[in-house]
Amino acid sequence: MRYRAIIAAFLALCLGILTACSSPSSDISKRELTYDDILNTGIANSCLDLPESSRGSITLDPDQKYILRDLCIEPKEFFVKEEPINKRQKAKFVAGKLLTRYTSSLDQIRGDITINDDGSLTFTEKDGLDFQAATVLLPGGEEVPFLFTIKGLVANSQPGSTRINASTDFKGDFRVPSYRGQVFLDPKGRSIASGYDNAVALPARADDTDFTRANVKEFVARKGTMSLNITKVDAETGEIAGVFESEQPSATDLGAEEPEEVKIRGSFYGRVEPAV
Repeated sequence: MRYRAIIAAFLALCLGILTACSSPSSDISKRELTYDDILNTGIANSCLDLPESSRGSITLDPDQKYILRDLCIEPKEFFVKEEPINKRQKAKFVAGKLLTRYTSSLDQIRGDITINDDGSLTFTEKDGLDFQAATVLLPGGEEVPFLFTIKGLVANSQPGSTRINASTDFKGDFRVPSYRGQVFLDPKGRSIASGYDNAVALPARADDTDFTRANVKEFVARKGTMSLNITKVDAETGEIAGVFESEQPSATDLGAEEPEEVKIRGSFYGRVEPAV
């Protein structure tokens, strides 16, 4: 019995260590960890955060240019709009499960902050790791792929204040590039820049209008909308954090399908600094 108790305690200790090392946790700050601590844990997919007590404000000088750098956007909830079976009902967003593992966050994004004449602020995204391919599984079994991104985001805050505080909100539009590249081949070997012009199995009906969308591929960038709601500010370090909500179209298989509307919610972190 004594040996069994020792073995049980040893197994419990090992299980606890494995669980702590393998489960990503947003409560652990990446500042406190080394590369080896983060490797293969999923923690790199989580953004930094600020304490709940961070309620300061950052005063911006109209004569100074500013940069928002190290912007990290971590999605946590995913919804896809589904059309109801009953036409009397309105379409509603249905919660989905993310199938993409540990590569869903956007990070190291940089952009300019401009002070406008009416006291509002404009954030213009410039570059960074600003897109990630993701797939969401709906309750009915449908898989919806989309390109989570904020490319070229131009977001404005409310006018009247040149300060960034816990009530500052940014909202604007961004560009959603095509999920597939121009040389991607579909199951029938069709693409934009290579492959076949039509389905090989139906050469006699290649020009049929029923197959036009599948045969004639398109490489189109669409538009999305995002709001960034700042809830925490550290005036000393220039750090900000908050929550976001984004709406954007899903993938269309290079125009063969109609895009679905995807809503993403989560948290973000960044640092406001004077431009050099």
